[in-house]
Amino acid sequence: MDVERNQIWFPTSFQELFSTWKQFPDALPFAGGTQFLRGQAQRVPVFPRNILSLDRLEELHRITRTERYLEIGAMVKLNELINLGKVVPEVLTQCLLGITGPQIRSLATIGGNICTPTCRLDATAPMIALDAHYEVRNATATRWIATSRFYSAEGALSLGPQELLTRIRIPLDQWTYSAYTKYKPQETGAESEVMVLILRNQKNVLTDIRIVFAGDRVIHDKSSESLLMGKRLPLERKHVLMVVDHWKTHLALGYQVEDLLQARLVNFIESSLLALTN
Repeated sequence: MDVERNQIWFPTSFQELFSTWKQFPDALPFAGGTQFLRGQAQRVPVFPRNILSLDRLEELHRITRTERYLEIGAMVKLNELINLGKVVPEVLTQCLLGITGPQIRSLATIGGNICTPTCRLDATAPMIALDAHYEVRNATATRWIATSRFYSAEGALSLGPQELLTRIRIPLDQWTYSAYTKYKPQETGAESEVMVLILRNQKNVLTDIRIVFAGDRVIHDKSSESLLMGKRLPLERKHVLMVVDHWKTHLALGYQVEDLLQARLVNFIESSLLALTN
C-alpha cells in the first residue's frame, strides 16, 4: 500500500517562498513548531502534507535597532529577544519570561507567538500596549499594520490568503512603570490570558497610559485611559476607583466576559494603579 509522503520546502528567498506557496496552496508556513506540536496528542506527530519551513529565510532572523525603533524578524526566537537585555521594553520581557521554560523559548519564535490562529498568546498584549507595527507580505506587496488593527473584534488575525508576518517594529519609548499578570484560564478555552499596564510621566504628571488584555480576544479601552491623562502622581484613590468603575461598565456593555475573568481584570487594574497612590 502506498503511503502518502510529506513534502517540506526550505525556501531561501521570498520569491521562492511565494512561488512554492502558489504551487501548493495548502502548504503550512512552519516556524518554531512549538504551538503546532502542542496540539498533538499522539506519540508520533501528524504533519500537514505540505510544509513551508521559514528557517532559511535570512531576513526573518534579523534584529536591528535605530534611535526610535527595535525591528525584529518574525523567526527570532523568544530567548534571543530576552537576551537582548534592556533594549527590549520591560513589559515585553516580562511577558516572554512568563512563557513556559527556556527550552521551549529557545525554539518558539516571536512571529509564531503572534500569529497562532486559535487565540492571542503572550506577546499580543504588550505589543498592542507598546503600539508596535507588523510588516506583512504576500507575493506582490508589503504592508505595515498597527497591532491594534491586526485582530478583529472576535480576535481573528487580519492576515489575507497566503500573507505572512515578516517583521515587528517596536517604538523605543521610555515607560516609567509597567505591570503584568498572566492567568491560566479554564473557563474560556484560551491557552493563556495576559494583562499589561504601562505608563509614563513627566515631572510627576501622567502623560500616557495603556491597559490591554489578550486571551480569547483583545480588550483595550482607550476612554478609561483618558480619565487619568494629566493627573499628578501619586494618584488619588478616587481617580483609581473611577477607572475601575469605567472598566466594569466597559466589560459589561461591550463584552460577554465571564464573572471570574472580569474579577481578575478589575483586580489587576485596581491593584496596579493603587500602587501609584499615597
